[in-house]
Amino acid sequence: MAFLKNRVSFYVVAALIVLGILGIAVSLFSDPLGVLRTVAVAAIIIAIIYFLITRVSSSNSGNKENRAFKQAARKSKKRFMKKDASSSANRKPKTASLTSIKKPKKKSSVQLTVIEGKKSKRKNRASL
Repeated sequence: MAFLKNRVSFYVVAALIVLGILGIAVSLFSDPLGVLRTVAVAAIIIAIIYFLITRVSSSNSGNKENRAFKQAARKSKKRFMKKDASSSANRKPKTASLTSIKKPKKKSSVQLTVIEGKKSKRKNRASL
């Protein structure tokens, strides 16, 4: 809070906080039902705004694509684990001479899955 470094602004902010607390205390003692009603209305308005925001953000298509990506990742992991477990069980230890040792070729163990999405939007880079 950089603006509180000045002494005058610090005293002004402190006075406003004290007056706010004093006003809440006075209204609580003079009209407790009014304060309760005000708090209830504020809670209802906040709940409605939260509900609307969560509904709007969950209806985005990005959520569906994210779900498809997670499902594809799970399937890929299962395939990789199944392939890894079967290959390690079938291997037999080999004894070979130094001259017959060859470097094994690296095989890509990546299983790619196509995720459906918006493919019609493509940038025309040639027109730039």
